[in-house]
Amino acid sequence: MTVVPNHKPGFCRDCFAEQKAEVRRCRACGSPRLVYHRELHDLTLAHIDCDAFYATIEKRDDPSLVDKPVIIGGGKRGVVSTACYIARISGVRSAMPMFKALELCPDAVVIKPNMEKYVTAGRQVRQMMMDLTPLVQPISIDEAFLELAGTQRLHHDQPSHILAKLAKRVESEIGISISVGLSYCKFLAKVASDLEKPRGFSVIGRAEAVEFLATRPVTTIWGVGRAFDATLEADGIRTIGQLQAMNEADLMRRYGTMGQRLYRLSRGIDDREVHLNDPAKSVSAETTFFDDISRHDDLVPIMRRLSEKVSKRLKSEDLAGQTVVLKLKTADFKSRTRNKRLEDPTQLADRIFRTGISMLERETDGTKFRLLGIGVTDLTDPARADPPDLVDVQAGRRAAAEAAMDKLREKFGAAAVETGYTFGDKRRDR
Repeated sequence: MTVVPNHKPGFCRDCFAEQKAEVRRCRACGSPRLVYHRELHDLTLAHIDCDAFYATIEKRDDPSLVDKPVIIGGGKRGVVSTACYIARISGVRSAMPMFKALELCPDAVVIKPNMEKYVTAGRQVRQMMMDLTPLVQPISIDEAFLELAGTQRLHHDQPSHILAKLAKRVESEIGISISVGLSYCKFLAKVASDLEKPRGFSVIGRAEAVEFLATRPVTTIWGVGRAFDATLEADGIRTIGQLQAMNEADLMRRYGTMGQRLYRLSRGIDDREVHLNDPAKSVSAETTFFDDISRHDDLVPIMRRLSEKVSKRLKSEDLAGQTVVLKLKTADFKSRTRNKRLEDPTQLADRIFRTGISMLERETDGTKFRLLGIGVTDLTDPARADPPDLVDVQAGRRAAAEAAMDKLREKFGAAAVETGYTFGDKRRDR
């Protein structure tokens, strides 16, 4: 049996036996599925992701599909919802047009999604997570963050062991597999869970974070999609290490609020906590006027103040919304509701306000209103919110200005700074 030098704490993912020395196979059961890491017993924040969730469930329910490429999708959208790992070897990816997926993998078995079945399995996995800790923050039907700090006394075991036992329980009782990422922050826990799929268990500690990230592509950072990746590449930035060499002010000057995210995440700085999801489906603010209002120009400053209230709550509660909702009530108490879905989620007062105004313009036709409200729905994690706008080149500057205003208000109070939309407006609403 080969002994690996520089022993780090470790255990077997199959029999959970502690490994007193670093070896290639478990001394107790012979399994090669061992985990070693210097910070293994210090880390408590995890990201759990079900492996090729929809496709794995279909293979579970139809054993004849086990060795075949499976694509879930089709229907009216004509795109891939997900694909099994065999199909992915051929290049099939989620959101790919079905015709292209079948060109890459002509032997694939295409199955229409069965959401009722997937939701049932997702709820079963989530309940198993909640058996371990009350701090479970679902991100989607098949993934969630968990905070296991303080659970050792309850379970009489280390968080890493608890997570490995969860993975084994999911496989034995539900018949699907999960991948686990263990770290000290959300960003790196999510990165870790993607490293060794399927049936992965990866650990990223504090001591290695900066070095680990340095060689990875900028697309590793949440919010850096294809379009923004192209922008960074045009600026000569391809790796996270290049971002680490830049200062925060320069990044914000170039990329607005996204620049601040690049600066922090490139250094493994992410202080967002795992929290129970807000049961609310929306975040909104509204006001009723002392006197009915019909003029568009009179409604603009009110809309701006309400948008700032919504934005403040989104930022404080670590949320983003993808659909902006306008609410109006006429003088004769008739309600009007309009909504517009954004391409990307947002936390910004500027985007909420501008989207609201675009809808309001179509309603201000002389009608008198006694109430105005603005809000967002389709709440989600803010990691992918507000990427740089390649069409509206001024959006980045407005976002940077908003971030600066937020800092001033936090330090000196809400009235410390105003926009031109609200400056000098003394209207009081009830």
